[in-house]
Amino acid sequence: MTRSPAKTRAAPWFLYLLECADGSVYTGIATDVAARFAQHASGTGARYTRSRKPVRVLASFELAGRAEASSAEYWVKRLTPREKRALAAGERTLESVLPVVELADTKAEADEAFTPASTP
Repeated sequence: MTRSPAKTRAAPWFLYLLECADGSVYTGIATDVAARFAQHASGTGARYTRSRKPVRVLASFELAGRAEASSAEYWVKRLTPREKRALAAGERTLESVLPVVELADTKAEADEAFTPASTP
């Protein structure tokens, strides 16, 4: 009897917010926030943080994978610095920043929405 290979869970991705020396807030994604902060602090991270020197990690949010992290990063980068700070402080949730995806309430609604047109 052969066994199927064990499924390995992909490492989680994180959305993180950094406070920079000039008071700005940088948003990025990584699998290891501490290591990525060290890169930013040493000048080998993003171009934005090379001239603005990151001071500290304001917050990080765990997401299921890279696609989810990239999507969250897209929406968070559109926030003002004040809104990013509110997110970091817990005054806003990450979900409140992301677009709402409506799902069909019942199987019948889902079936109706995806029923192909009949052919003659």
